[in-house]
Amino acid sequence: MRNIKSNEVSGLLNELNLPLIIAIEQLRELILNVDLDLVETIKWNGPNYQYKNENRITLRVQDTKQVQVIFHRGAKVKVQPINHLIEDEFNLLVFKENDRAILNIKSIEEVVLHQLSIQTLVYRWILASMD
Repeated sequence: MRNIKSNEVSGLLNELNLPLIIAIEQLRELILNVDLDLVETIKWNGPNYQYKNENRITLRVQDTKQVQVIFHRGAKVKVQPINHLIEDEFNLLVFKENDRAILNIKSIEEVVLHQLSIQTLVYRWILASMD
């Protein structure tokens, strides 16, 4: 499945003049190429990915030293799962809660090195977070 980049998101990113734009664009491609029907929107002044109209992955792009890929279950408070929502055998995620994690990216090289792991984590997260 190939999801489409949002022109609105592309316009916002062009206006922001971000130092890590190449890494951000590669992350957008990776996320949109996950085999799920994702919609790219804007949340927190950055790219956001919805599945079945629910926000699940958001990029925090304003930091000059890193991009944060935020894995979440939307804005509504939900009961915390007993364990982490997904397994992270790649050791890439920092869990803030059992249903909220962050992936810190400091360079395009990190994105390229971990691209399959990132896509796997995005896919698993979105499916696990829909329960």
